[in-house]
Amino acid sequence: QVQLVESGGGLVQAGDSLRLSCTASGGIFSTYNMGWFRQAPGKEREFVAAISRYGGGKYYADSVKGRFTISREYAKSTVYLQMNSLKPEDTAVYYCAASTRAALRASDEYEYWGQGTQVTVSS
Repeated sequence: QVQLVESGGGLVQAGDSLRLSCTASGGIFSTYNMGWFRQAPGKEREFVAAISRYGGGKYYADSVKGRFTISREYAKSTVYLQMNSLKPEDTAVYYCAASTRAALRASDEYEYWGQGTQVTVSS
């Protein structure tokens, strides 16, 4: 049983950087795979990045590879998404999620979700 709270979203210009944070409570943080998803207006939720239980595996959508970095800090029960070289097409609500399952790119595999944080990138 996990509760997730995202923070760090905002309005930035193309080329800028932003770091999202997701803090977990109510569970054992090291037992969960963690992921970031996003949903743009008029589109379905899509996979962005994921990190495995002990940090050994990191996965990214092709659209963000080389620009975004996912990490986790166990002492703070927090997962981060560092977003660099932001583009207008990155505009979306970003969601943090936790999973005990293995298919980390699939939203259906995640059991717990945060409330989302808005990221808007202007041109």
